[in-house]
Amino acid sequence: MASKPGILTDWPWKRLGSFKYVVLAPWVIHSIYSYTVKDENERDFSNLLIFPFLLSRMLHNQIWITLSRYRTAKGNNRILDKSIEFEQVDRERNWDDQILFNGTLFYLANMTIPGAGRLLIWRTDGVITTILLHIGPVEFLYYWLHRALHHHYLYSRYHSHHHSSIVTEPITSVIHPFAEHIAYFLLFAIPMLTTTLTGTASIVSLVGYITYIDWMNNMGHCNFELIPKRLFFIFPFLKYLMYTPSFHSLHHTQFRTNYSLFMPIYDYIYDTMDKSTDTLYKTSLHREEESPDVVHLTHLTTPESIYHLRLGFASLASRPHTSKWYLWVMWPVTIWSMMVTRIYGRTFVVERNIFKNLKLQTWAIPKYNIQYSMRWQRESINSLIEEAILEAEDRGIKVLSLGLLNQGEELNRNGELYIRRRPQLKVKVVDGSSLAVAVVLNSIPKGTTQVLLRGHLSKVAYSIAFALCQMGIQVATLHKDDHDKLKTNLGTEAATNLVLSKSSAQRTWLVGDGLSEEEQVKASKGTFFIPFSQFPPKKTRKDCFYYNTPAMLTPKHLENVDSCENWLPRRVMSAWRIAGIVHALEGWDGHECGDMMLNVDKIWQASLQHGFHPLMMSTDSKP
Repeated sequence: MASKPGILTDWPWKRLGSFKYVVLAPWVIHSIYSYTVKDENERDFSNLLIFPFLLSRMLHNQIWITLSRYRTAKGNNRILDKSIEFEQVDRERNWDDQILFNGTLFYLANMTIPGAGRLLIWRTDGVITTILLHIGPVEFLYYWLHRALHHHYLYSRYHSHHHSSIVTEPITSVIHPFAEHIAYFLLFAIPMLTTTLTGTASIVSLVGYITYIDWMNNMGHCNFELIPKRLFFIFPFLKYLMYTPSFHSLHHTQFRTNYSLFMPIYDYIYDTMDKSTDTLYKTSLHREEESPDVVHLTHLTTPESIYHLRLGFASLASRPHTSKWYLWVMWPVTIWSMMVTRIYGRTFVVERNIFKNLKLQTWAIPKYNIQYSMRWQRESINSLIEEAILEAEDRGIKVLSLGLLNQGEELNRNGELYIRRRPQLKVKVVDGSSLAVAVVLNSIPKGTTQVLLRGHLSKVAYSIAFALCQMGIQVATLHKDDHDKLKTNLGTEAATNLVLSKSSAQRTWLVGDGLSEEEQVKASKGTFFIPFSQFPPKKTRKDCFYYNTPAMLTPKHLENVDSCENWLPRRVMSAWRIAGIVHALEGWDGHECGDMMLNVDKIWQASLQHGFHPLMMSTDSKP
């Protein structure tokens, strides 16, 4: 929002929220109906093409968003290092409003303007006219409109909303108040209206022109440099006719330079070209890929989780992962994305963060949660994890945390497999179990004398049971097999506090993977469900309390946080991920994987000292 919002700031359909897309429904229905019922000689293919074209524009923008976030996370050719936070993501959430606006006007024009319907596929004179009108009137008028928008009166009421984003993403290009979009459309309509009224318009000239505008807008705000230097060497005059991402990035940091739309010629003419434009271009172009200090290694969970990644849909990634009904409609895209990840078959960078002096990255391997239960997939999964560890070793990375990849003994013995194969590893492999144990122990309500342990037993479960027994808190199980396993693992002294229970009346349940809905039904009203696994149980009881999976609230100096970690709330990080950061901050020597555990109290206190805070229970389920 601008600092002093002017008239026509909000979009007309703002109150519709997610139902805003119904604005186009009458036009789309009419377009399909008229094309279907009319005779072949009367059908208007150009009208029918409007809706698919709008969808293609959304896909075009999304590809740029994904590419930009991937490249800026890797770091090569990145222009600005400043962070993007949730505030910016929320402000830029409705980037498709301008497509709805344009679509409505396209349909109106097609119905009301003579010559706007039943267009030819190609007309050379129309294409040439469009190019000349853009280079001349459009670029010239935009330059002076843009300078006018930087006058304090218009800037405070309108254009400051766009400039709230110092570090830009492709979608930043269309984040303007409604009134600005009206002005921009009138400007870009000059070539389209001229060719339409003179009878020289064609589908290629109109679609090509809008696609050119989208491409250049997205490119100019992508925050990584991609225009090769040789292009300007071979064609020196191009520097007047084509801007670069670094050119427009300077406009967002300096505000009073580089006003041109896509062609810097008018900045040269009116002496508003930023003096550091060439320097920033060369610096960004030669910038190498960033080497982090700590890497968090994770994987995809469900097929639809690809949309919740930071590289996916920004609006979904900025919220805790929940299933959305409309994602089922996108099953063809989902299947396509699964095929791409299968073919690509390599670990990829998802996110970058900065914590104090540490550079952090999150890497994902292209495997889904269900594949971890398939025996024939184990070799492939272990190979990908080992390749990631070796890459971290080659790049001099200090710590690699296994995150969701720590799937138990059957897969890789909690990471011990890799240490045995590579005993000389300098990179420290951390599974984060000790901090997960610490978080669970400190989540148990004070005064608790007995807990019920449910779900599949794991390294974390055994460690929690051992710690509770030593603290004098009884650990109850419902099945003799679980009781016997715990008794064998914990030893005689600690096992005195193990209880084989016939009741599910305990107020505190410590739950892992495999907890069924039927078991939750047996819990007493007001029961606390505290997960010790990395995946949360399905919440079936509205009269009980559900805690988050082991996690902590991050301090404010964790930078570039604009997405949620799976199902966790904003600025909350899993214990397994935090453990790798704390390990590096403390400079601890040694791995934490296999049967190895750090001192639980030591890592808990270290986490608190570095600014991480305990979480309270989830607030979305209360008795």
